[in-house]
Amino acid sequence: MSAAVQPAAVAQRAHRGTIHLEDGVVLRHTALEARQHVLRIGAPLTAAHATPGSFVHLRCNPRLNMRRPLSIMRAAPEAGWIEVLFKVVGAGTAALAECRVGESLSLLGPIGQGFSLQPDRPRVLALGGGVGIPPMVFLAERLRADARAAWKPLVLMGSEIPFPFHARPSRILVPAAPAAAIACMPLLDEWGVPSRLASNAGYAGCFHGHVTELAARWLDALSPAERTEVALYACGPTPMLAATARLARQHALPCQVSLEEYMACAVGGCAGCAVEVHSGAGRAMQRVCVDGPVFEAQSVFPAPAC
Repeated sequence: MSAAVQPAAVAQRAHRGTIHLEDGVVLRHTALEARQHVLRIGAPLTAAHATPGSFVHLRCNPRLNMRRPLSIMRAAPEAGWIEVLFKVVGAGTAALAECRVGESLSLLGPIGQGFSLQPDRPRVLALGGGVGIPPMVFLAERLRADARAAWKPLVLMGSEIPFPFHARPSRILVPAAPAAAIACMPLLDEWGVPSRLASNAGYAGCFHGHVTELAARWLDALSPAERTEVALYACGPTPMLAATARLARQHALPCQVSLEEYMACAVGGCAGCAVEVHSGAGRAMQRVCVDGPVFEAQSVFPAPAC
Protein backbone atom coordinates (compact mmCIF):
# COMPACT_ATOMS: atom_id res chain seq x y z
CA MET A 1 0.00 0.00 0.00
CA SER A 2 1.42 3.36 -1.00
CA ALA A 3 1.75 6.28 1.39
CA ALA A 4 -0.61 8.28 -0.85
CA VAL A 5 -3.55 5.96 -0.34
CA GLN A 6 -2.90 4.80 3.19
CA PRO A 7 -4.61 7.71 5.06
CA ALA A 8 -7.83 7.32 3.08
CA ALA A 9 -7.82 3.59 3.60
CA VAL A 10 -7.28 4.03 7.32
CA ALA A 11 -10.17 6.52 7.45
CA GLN A 12 -12.44 4.00 5.74
CA ARG A 13 -11.56 1.46 8.44
CA ALA A 14 -12.02 3.86 11.36
CA HIS A 15 -14.89 1.74 12.71
CA ARG A 16 -12.64 -1.30 13.18
CA GLY A 17 -11.83 -1.97 16.79
CA THR A 18 -14.93 -0.12 17.99
CA ILE A 19 -17.46 -2.93 17.37
CA HIS A 20 -17.61 -5.64 20.01
CA LEU A 21 -18.83 -9.22 19.75
CA GLU A 22 -20.36 -10.36 23.01
CA ASP A 23 -22.87 -12.81 24.39
CA GLY A 24 -25.63 -10.74 25.90
CA VAL A 25 -28.12 -11.99 28.46
CA VAL A 26 -31.82 -11.15 28.37
CA LEU A 27 -32.55 -9.33 31.64
CA ARG A 28 -36.10 -8.22 30.89
CA HIS A 29 -38.63 -8.89 28.15
CA THR A 30 -41.68 -6.64 27.84
CA ALA A 31 -44.36 -7.59 25.31
CA LEU A 32 -46.49 -4.69 24.07
CA GLU A 33 -49.46 -4.11 21.78
CA ALA A 34 -49.23 -4.67 18.03
CA ARG A 35 -46.55 -7.38 18.40
CA GLN A 36 -43.99 -4.91 19.73
CA HIS A 37 -41.35 -5.94 22.25
CA VAL A 38 -38.67 -4.31 24.39
CA LEU A 39 -35.64 -6.35 25.43
CA ARG A 40 -33.23 -5.30 28.14
CA ILE A 41 -29.97 -7.10 27.41
CA GLY A 42 -26.93 -7.37 29.64
CA ALA A 43 -24.13 -6.34 27.25
CA PRO A 44 -21.43 -4.39 29.15
CA LEU A 45 -19.11 -3.68 26.21
CA THR A 46 -21.89 -2.38 24.00
CA ALA A 47 -23.45 -0.37 26.82
CA ALA A 48 -20.12 1.28 27.60
CA HIS A 49 -19.57 2.53 24.04
CA ALA A 50 -23.09 3.10 22.67
CA THR A 51 -24.10 6.57 21.46
CA PRO A 52 -27.55 7.82 20.35
CA GLY A 53 -28.05 6.62 16.80
CA SER A 54 -25.86 3.53 17.06
CA PHE A 55 -27.31 0.03 16.79
CA VAL A 56 -26.65 -3.64 17.46
CA HIS A 57 -26.68 -6.62 15.11
CA LEU A 58 -28.44 -9.45 16.94
CA ARG A 59 -28.50 -13.17 16.24
CA CYS A 60 -32.17 -13.86 16.83
CA ASN A 61 -31.89 -17.64 16.91
CA PRO A 62 -29.02 -20.14 16.40
CA ARG A 63 -30.98 -21.64 13.48
CA LEU A 64 -31.05 -18.30 11.62
CA ASN A 65 -27.78 -17.30 10.02
CA MET A 66 -28.70 -13.69 9.33
CA ARG A 67 -28.55 -11.23 12.20
CA ARG A 68 -31.01 -8.36 12.55
CA PRO A 69 -30.06 -4.68 13.09
CA LEU A 70 -31.88 -2.96 15.95
CA SER A 71 -31.45 0.61 17.16
CA ILE A 72 -30.38 1.07 20.76
CA MET A 73 -33.15 2.74 22.77
CA ARG A 74 -31.34 3.06 26.10
CA ALA A 75 -27.90 2.26 27.45
CA ALA A 76 -26.75 2.07 31.06
CA PRO A 77 -22.93 1.91 31.05
CA GLU A 78 -22.63 1.51 34.83
CA ALA A 79 -25.17 -1.29 35.02
CA GLY A 80 -23.98 -2.83 31.74
CA TRP A 81 -27.26 -3.13 29.86
CA ILE A 82 -28.95 -1.83 26.73
CA GLU A 83 -32.57 -1.82 25.60
CA VAL A 84 -33.92 -2.41 22.10
CA LEU A 85 -37.43 -2.09 20.70
CA PHE A 86 -38.65 -4.20 17.79
CA LYS A 87 -41.84 -5.17 16.02
CA VAL A 88 -42.43 -8.69 14.78
CA VAL A 89 -42.37 -8.57 10.98
CA GLY A 90 -40.60 -11.79 9.93
CA ALA A 91 -38.90 -14.98 11.02
CA GLY A 92 -36.02 -13.23 12.78
CA THR A 93 -38.06 -10.88 14.93
CA ALA A 94 -40.61 -13.66 15.56
CA ALA A 95 -37.79 -15.78 16.99
CA LEU A 96 -36.53 -12.84 19.02
CA ALA A 97 -40.01 -12.38 20.47
CA GLU A 98 -39.72 -15.86 21.99
CA CYS A 99 -36.62 -14.97 24.04
CA ARG A 100 -36.94 -15.48 27.76
CA VAL A 101 -35.17 -13.87 30.68
CA GLY A 102 -31.81 -15.54 31.24
CA GLU A 103 -31.30 -16.60 27.63
CA SER A 104 -28.11 -15.67 25.79
CA LEU A 105 -28.08 -13.51 22.64
CA SER A 106 -25.02 -13.03 20.45
CA LEU A 107 -24.66 -9.42 19.39
CA LEU A 108 -22.29 -7.10 17.56
CA GLY A 109 -22.27 -3.54 18.79
CA PRO A 110 -22.37 -0.71 19.04
CA ILE A 111 -22.28 -0.07 15.29
CA GLY A 112 -22.47 3.16 13.32
CA GLN A 113 -22.00 6.90 13.52
CA GLY A 114 -24.48 8.49 15.92
CA PHE A 115 -25.97 11.95 16.25
CA SER A 116 -23.69 14.97 16.78
CA LEU A 117 -25.06 17.51 19.22
CA GLN A 118 -24.62 21.23 18.62
CA PRO A 119 -24.33 23.20 21.90
CA ASP A 120 -24.99 26.47 20.04
CA ARG A 121 -28.40 25.01 19.07
CA PRO A 122 -29.81 23.92 22.45
CA ARG A 123 -33.42 23.55 21.26
CA VAL A 124 -33.22 19.92 20.20
CA LEU A 125 -36.27 18.90 18.16
CA ALA A 126 -36.20 15.09 17.95
CA LEU A 127 -38.65 13.29 15.66
CA GLY A 128 -39.22 9.56 15.88
CA GLY A 129 -41.59 7.60 13.66
CA GLY A 130 -42.61 4.01 14.46
CA VAL A 131 -39.53 1.87 15.06
CA GLY A 132 -37.54 5.10 14.62
CA ILE A 133 -38.62 6.09 18.14
CA PRO A 134 -35.75 4.34 20.03
CA PRO A 135 -32.85 6.60 18.92
CA MET A 136 -34.88 9.65 20.02
CA VAL A 137 -35.36 8.17 23.50
CA PHE A 138 -31.62 7.46 23.69
CA LEU A 139 -30.85 11.01 22.53
CA ALA A 140 -33.11 12.44 25.25
CA GLU A 141 -31.45 10.22 27.84
CA ARG A 142 -27.98 11.44 26.91
CA LEU A 143 -29.02 15.10 26.88
CA ARG A 144 -29.85 14.81 30.58
CA ALA A 145 -26.21 14.06 31.31
CA ASP A 146 -24.63 16.48 28.81
CA ALA A 147 -23.49 19.66 30.57
CA ARG A 148 -22.18 21.46 27.47
CA ALA A 149 -25.37 23.50 27.07
CA ALA A 150 -28.69 24.31 28.72
CA TRP A 151 -30.52 21.86 26.48
CA LYS A 152 -34.21 22.45 25.71
CA PRO A 153 -35.31 19.22 24.04
CA LEU A 154 -38.69 18.37 22.62
CA VAL A 155 -39.33 14.80 21.46
CA LEU A 156 -42.16 14.28 18.96
CA MET A 157 -43.24 10.72 18.16
CA GLY A 158 -45.55 9.42 15.46
CA SER A 159 -47.18 6.02 15.04
CA GLU A 160 -50.13 4.52 13.20
CA ILE A 161 -50.22 1.52 15.54
CA PRO A 162 -50.38 1.66 19.36
CA PHE A 163 -47.31 3.37 20.79
CA PRO A 164 -44.77 1.06 22.50
CA PHE A 165 -45.71 2.49 25.91
CA HIS A 166 -48.86 3.51 27.75
CA ALA A 167 -49.32 7.17 26.80
CA ARG A 168 -50.77 9.62 29.31
CA PRO A 169 -51.34 13.39 29.53
CA SER A 170 -48.06 15.25 29.98
CA ARG A 171 -47.28 17.22 33.12
CA ILE A 172 -44.90 19.43 31.14
CA LEU A 173 -46.18 22.50 29.35
CA VAL A 174 -45.06 23.00 25.74
CA PRO A 175 -46.26 26.55 24.90
CA ALA A 176 -45.79 26.30 21.13
CA ALA A 177 -47.50 22.92 20.77
CA PRO A 178 -51.16 22.59 19.67
CA ALA A 179 -53.38 22.73 22.76
CA ALA A 180 -55.13 19.44 21.97
CA ALA A 181 -51.84 17.53 21.78
CA ILE A 182 -51.28 16.53 25.41
CA ALA A 183 -50.30 12.84 25.25
CA CYS A 184 -46.69 11.99 26.09
CA MET A 185 -44.25 9.15 26.70
CA PRO A 186 -44.34 8.73 30.51
CA LEU A 187 -40.64 7.86 30.80
CA LEU A 188 -39.61 11.12 29.14
CA ASP A 189 -42.04 13.05 31.34
CA GLU A 190 -40.40 11.49 34.39
CA TRP A 191 -37.02 12.65 33.09
CA GLY A 192 -38.34 16.19 32.68
CA VAL A 193 -38.09 15.94 28.87
CA PRO A 194 -41.24 17.21 27.11
CA SER A 195 -42.73 14.91 24.48
CA ARG A 196 -45.84 14.91 22.33
CA LEU A 197 -47.45 12.26 20.14
CA ALA A 198 -48.92 12.34 16.64
CA SER A 199 -51.06 9.80 14.82
CA ASN A 200 -53.75 9.49 12.18
CA ALA A 201 -55.31 6.61 14.13
CA GLY A 202 -57.34 8.81 16.47
CA TYR A 203 -55.57 7.99 19.73
CA ALA A 204 -56.66 10.15 22.66
CA GLY A 205 -54.49 13.19 23.33
CA CYS A 206 -52.47 12.80 20.13
CA PHE A 207 -52.08 15.40 17.41
CA HIS A 208 -54.12 14.25 14.42
CA GLY A 209 -51.67 14.07 11.53
CA HIS A 210 -48.09 13.16 10.76
CA VAL A 211 -45.30 13.84 13.23
CA THR A 212 -43.67 16.20 10.71
CA GLU A 213 -46.89 18.22 10.59
CA LEU A 214 -46.80 18.52 14.38
CA ALA A 215 -43.17 19.63 14.13
CA ALA A 216 -44.12 22.26 11.53
CA ARG A 217 -46.84 23.62 13.81
CA TRP A 218 -44.37 23.91 16.68
CA LEU A 219 -41.70 25.59 14.56
CA ASP A 220 -44.18 28.07 13.09
CA ALA A 221 -45.16 29.13 16.62
CA LEU A 222 -41.58 29.98 17.61
CA SER A 223 -40.12 33.45 17.29
CA PRO A 224 -37.35 33.99 14.72
CA ALA A 225 -34.83 34.26 17.57
CA GLU A 226 -36.02 30.96 19.08
CA ARG A 227 -35.74 29.20 15.71
CA THR A 228 -32.05 30.12 15.47
CA GLU A 229 -31.53 27.84 18.50
CA VAL A 230 -33.22 24.79 16.93
CA ALA A 231 -31.55 21.71 15.46
CA LEU A 232 -33.54 18.80 14.02
CA TYR A 233 -32.84 15.09 14.60
CA ALA A 234 -35.00 12.34 13.11
CA CYS A 235 -35.35 8.60 12.61
CA GLY A 236 -38.17 6.77 10.91
CA PRO A 237 -39.54 5.68 7.53
CA THR A 238 -37.97 7.23 4.43
CA PRO A 239 -41.00 9.42 3.52
CA MET A 240 -40.95 10.88 7.03
CA LEU A 241 -37.22 11.63 6.81
CA ALA A 242 -37.66 13.28 3.41
CA ALA A 243 -40.44 15.45 4.87
CA THR A 244 -38.17 16.33 7.81
CA ALA A 245 -35.43 17.40 5.40
CA ARG A 246 -37.90 19.65 3.56
CA LEU A 247 -39.00 21.16 6.87
CA ALA A 248 -35.37 21.84 7.79
CA ARG A 249 -34.76 23.56 4.43
CA GLN A 250 -37.88 25.67 4.85
CA HIS A 251 -36.65 27.01 8.20
CA ALA A 252 -32.90 26.92 7.40
CA LEU A 253 -32.25 24.47 10.25
CA PRO A 254 -29.43 21.96 10.63
CA CYS A 255 -30.85 18.46 10.46
CA GLN A 256 -29.49 14.95 10.97
CA VAL A 257 -31.39 11.82 10.01
CA SER A 258 -30.84 8.19 10.94
CA LEU A 259 -31.59 5.88 8.02
CA GLU A 260 -33.24 2.49 8.15
CA GLU A 261 -31.92 -0.03 5.62
CA TYR A 262 -31.80 -3.78 5.22
CA MET A 263 -28.35 -5.11 6.12
CA ALA A 264 -26.43 -8.33 5.72
CA CYS A 265 -23.08 -7.97 7.49
CA ALA A 266 -23.68 -4.53 9.18
CA VAL A 267 -19.93 -3.98 9.54
CA GLY A 268 -19.13 -2.42 6.15
CA GLY A 269 -17.99 -5.51 4.28
CA CYS A 270 -20.85 -6.26 1.91
CA ALA A 271 -21.96 -2.71 1.01
CA GLY A 272 -25.51 -4.02 0.65
CA CYS A 273 -26.87 -1.07 2.62
CA ALA A 274 -25.20 1.65 0.53
CA VAL A 275 -27.13 4.83 -0.27
CA GLU A 276 -26.36 7.80 -2.51
CA VAL A 277 -25.01 10.80 -0.63
CA HIS A 278 -24.59 14.29 -2.12
CA SER A 279 -21.81 16.66 -1.07
CA GLY A 280 -19.79 19.56 -2.45
CA ALA A 281 -17.51 16.99 -4.06
CA GLY A 282 -20.41 15.38 -5.92
CA ARG A 283 -22.35 12.16 -5.43
CA ALA A 284 -21.00 9.04 -3.76
CA MET A 285 -22.28 5.78 -2.32
CA GLN A 286 -21.88 5.37 1.43
CA ARG A 287 -22.72 2.48 3.72
CA VAL A 288 -25.56 3.05 6.16
CA CYS A 289 -24.08 0.61 8.69
CA VAL A 290 -20.67 2.21 9.36
CA ASP A 291 -20.67 5.51 7.43
CA GLY A 292 -24.10 6.15 8.99
CA PRO A 293 -26.74 5.39 10.01
CA VAL A 294 -26.80 9.12 10.83
CA PHE A 295 -26.27 11.52 7.91
CA GLU A 296 -26.81 15.20 7.32
CA ALA A 297 -30.37 15.35 6.00
CA GLN A 298 -29.62 17.48 2.94
CA SER A 299 -26.89 15.10 1.80
CA VAL A 300 -29.40 12.25 1.54
CA PHE A 301 -32.52 14.26 0.68
CA PRO A 302 -31.23 17.23 -1.33
CA ALA A 303 -33.46 19.97 -2.67
CA PRO A 304 -34.95 19.09 -6.07
CA ALA A 305 -33.06 20.51 -9.03
CA CYS A 306 -34.72 23.59 -10.54
